[in-house]
Parts: sequence; C-alpha cells; structure tokens
Amino acid sequence: MAETAGPVITIDGPSGVGKSTISRRVAAHYGFTYLDTGAMYRAVAWYLLKHAIDIEDVGAVESVLDQITITLLPTEREDDDVGVLVNGNNISDQIRTPDISMVASTVSALPAVRKKLTTLQRQIGSRGCVVAEGRDTGTVVFPGATNKFYLDASPEARTARRAQQLRERGKPVDEEQLLEMTIVRDRQDSERLIAPLIKADDAVLIDTTELDVDQVFEAIRKLID
Repeated sequence: MAETAGPVITIDGPSGVGKSTISRRVAAHYGFTYLDTGAMYRAVAWYLLKHAIDIEDVGAVESVLDQITITLLPTEREDDDVGVLVNGNNISDQIRTPDISMVASTVSALPAVRKKLTTLQRQIGSRGCVVAEGRDTGTVVFPGATNKFYLDASPEARTARRAQQLRERGKPVDEEQLLEMTIVRDRQDSERLIAPLIKADDAVLIDTTELDVDQVFEAIRKLID
C-alpha cells in the first residue's frame, strides 16, 4: 500500500457494533475525513439489484463494475450517515436496509468488487487524516494505519441497536428475523476467502456490548492521544 500524507485511523468490526457512530465522532473530534467503506459496498449492491444483475453470476457483475461511479458526501452532522451518490443519483436512504446489507455481504466476497473499491478507498486514504470504517480497513485496505481498532459486541446487542435505528427511521422491524440475518451475515463476512472479517493483529479490541457511545469514544480517544 502506498504511503499516506497523514494519519489514518481504522475502525473495523461486524454489523451493528457501532462502528459508524464512533467513526463519525472520532473524525469530527480530530477534523478528519470519515471514510465509510461499508456504504461503498452497499452502493454496489444497490446498483446490482436496481439493474437486475444476478449477483451469483460473477461475469455479469464484473461486466458492469466500470459503469458504477460512487461518490461519498460529507456529513453535515455527527449523527448522520454518510451520503452516497451512484452515477450522480443520491441513494443515501435506499442503501440502509437489512436486505441491502445481506446483498452487500455477498458481493463484497467477489474479488473484482473488492479490487475496485479497495483501490478507490486507498485513493481517498492517500490524502491522510482519515477515519476509515469497515470490515477489512485495518487488515487489507490500510495495513500500515497509524491506529487500528476492532469493535465487537454480542449478536443480540447488535440486533437491538439496529432495530432501534430502523424504528427511529419509521421502518417496521422483526427483531427475530433481524437477529437471524445478523448471525448469517457474521458467518458470511468471517468465512469468505477474500478479505474476511478478522481483527488485525495490531488492532485494539473493544467490546461494546455493555458500553455506551461516550465510553467507547473516550477509550479510543485516550489511545489515539
């Protein structure tokens, strides 16, 4: 990986562990750019579904990757999800659903998709002063990051948090089904052959099951400072 022009902080972990909230707060605190790598995979998943591309047909997926242009928009508030444009269309709200999450997990295992997005992520990170959030930012995308963190929590705790987020957005939630999807996605992410979800050897592990956002942020801030 090429050298970056400034510090890079990576925050990895499974779905629903609080990565986005913590990453946004850390980025805002230090005045860094927030790089939501998961949103990029969700954007690809959205495009494939929108254009009825069979995600099991590797050749079909690869044939359309060059047609996908992804732009991440800066957040206006610390508690906002990063905005996402695909080919100029704002799909920010459309990619934050459990169904898109599952498709994103599947397409993220495809080498061509990972190559395309990892290259784009490194281009953004090369400017430095970045907080990168995802599942392989500390192991694959930025192995030489200045600080690495891995957040984890029980599937039940993560499901409850995700359910609350969806309800706050006015979306119906079946928590039992959501828990099942969480467990399946964990398995998909950790067992894939390309860039599996694992903790980097030099990452600091923080279990957020019994911690609130302020406590997690303070633990990370102290270590960075």
